[in-house]
Amino acid sequence: MISKKRIPWAVFVLSIGLTLGACTDKEEAAEETVETVETEAPATPPEDSSGSMDGVGQTLYFAFDDYTLDSESQESLNNLADYLKANAGAVVQISGHCDERGSIEYNLALGERRAQSVKNYLSQLGVEADRLPTISYGEEKPSVEGHDESAWSRNRRAEFELSNP
Repeated sequence: MISKKRIPWAVFVLSIGLTLGACTDKEEAAEETVETVETEAPATPPEDSSGSMDGVGQTLYFAFDDYTLDSESQESLNNLADYLKANAGAVVQISGHCDERGSIEYNLALGERRAQSVKNYLSQLGVEADRLPTISYGEEKPSVEGHDESAWSRNRRAEFELSNP
C-alpha cells in the first residue's frame, strides 16, 4: 500500500519527467521549423502559350458599397478571358473582398456579389463558369491596414488566383 506522503512525491517525479519530455519535444519541433522547406511555386502558364496574362494576377477595385465593373476593370477582364479561352485547362479562383465598414454578414454578401460580378462578366465573354470558382472573404483579408479612405479603397477589391491542372 502506498502511503499518502508518497503519492504527492510520485506525482511530482512523474510531472517532472513529463515536463522534461515535453521540453525535449518542443526543442526538436523548434529545430524542425528552422529548416528551410522548399515550397512548390504557384502554377504559371508556359511562356509560349497563346493569349495574354495582362488580366491575371491583377486586382480589380470597386467603389464604396458597389460591385459594378468600371471600364478599366472590364478591359483587364477582356484580357483574362482571352487568356482563359486560349488555355482551356486554366482555372481562376475569384475572391471578393470589402473594407472594414459594415457588418460581417453584409461584407461577406458584398464580397460574394463582387466575385460573382467578375464571374458573370467572364462567362458572358465565353469562359466556362465551372472554371471560375468564387469565394468571399468580406473584410477578413485586408490588403492594406488602416481606418481611412486610402486603406478602404484598396480593400474593396476582387483578386484572381490562376491554376493550371
